[in-house]
Order: sequence, then structure tokens, then C-alpha cells
Amino acid sequence: MTEEEQALADEAARLFSGRVEFLLSAPQLKFLPDPDFPEVAFAGRSNVGKSSLINALTGRKAIARTSVTPGRTQELNFFEVGEPTQFRFVDMPGYGFAKAPVKVVDKWKKLVRTFLRGRVPLKRTLVLVDSRHGLKESDLEMMTMLDEAAVGYRLVLTKADKVKASELAAVHEKVAAEARKHPAAFPVIHQTSSEKGMGIVELRAAILSDIRG
Repeated sequence: MTEEEQALADEAARLFSGRVEFLLSAPQLKFLPDPDFPEVAFAGRSNVGKSSLINALTGRKAIARTSVTPGRTQELNFFEVGEPTQFRFVDMPGYGFAKAPVKVVDKWKKLVRTFLRGRVPLKRTLVLVDSRHGLKESDLEMMTMLDEAAVGYRLVLTKADKVKASELAAVHEKVAAEARKHPAAFPVIHQTSSEKGMGIVELRAAILSDIRG
């Protein structure tokens, strides 16, 4: 790390370890909070580890609840970070849930697509990908949706401690190769483990950098 990168990482650590509070859940766009602060959204397949990553980034055990039922969360959950508030996290509904009714999936797609296209303070979206499985069709659909909405996004490999180093390297390369085909994808692929703390420091700094853009 350069001196500048270390300073950013230290500042991000202080910010994320400070005030982080749940603000509200928005099942429909009319319930969205006023666009007063920069926002970073978290997207990913059901059970990819979104809640665990948010908990790891903020150093909490349960600021974001983990659900044992895939596809259960069908709302946009907002969290405020900083005192006073500096920015917000948006925990988006998990996608790719095979057992969900068609109407539920359609509702999810409409909510997310409209949110992405019209949310002015949205600075970056993090698309989480399970290191054990790599990119799935639903991940590619989300990436295309973000490309079309012109919303910049970072690809974040989760559960990186659950695979061998050689397998992780192979998944990383495949994801990086796919990212190069998408205009809104950020070129750097993040490897993280919420359980082991891997990549958390770097991702915090990246988020803070994105917010300040």
C-alpha cells in the first residue's frame, strides 16, 4: 500500500467502525428515503453472503440480518453510515431464487431495474459472486441491467476462504475476463471472506473512494 492508500484505508476503517444504523425497508419505490446522501448498493444471488459482507465491513455481528430462506428479502433495505451521516448502504433483494413464484420474480426485477435507472445518489453497486460457483446466468443478467442503467459496479468474490487457492485464481480470471466485456464493470475484482476478514480493508477503502468519486 502507498502512503495515500493507507491513509484512505485508515479513514475508511474509522468511518465503518462508527455509527451504522438501519434506516428503513422499501418494498416499493414510493417508500424510498429522500436522496440526501451518496449510496452504495449490494446485489447478488440469494445466499451469496450479502448480509455477512455488510456485517464484516461494519464490524458488526447482525447489522444486516442473514436469512436461512433464499429469496426471502424482497425489499430495498437502507443503512446510514457515519455521524453525521456520510453515505448509505442499500441491501438489495437477492436474485436467482429458483423456487420463487413468477410474480415475485417479476416484482423484484421491476423494483430493482427502476431503482437502478432512476436513483441519482447511487455511486456504485457491488455485485457479489460466490467464489465456489463463479458467475451464473442471473449474475450476467444483473451485470447487463447495470450496464443498461449506466451504473458503475464492482464485482466482489465472496466466501473466498471456502475454495483452494488454484480454484480461486481460476474463478477470479473468468470473472475478470467477463468484466472486460461490460462497459459499467470496474476492472478490479475483489476477493473477500466475511468469516476470515480477507479483502475487507481493501473493499472499505474502495467504497470510500467511490463515494468521493
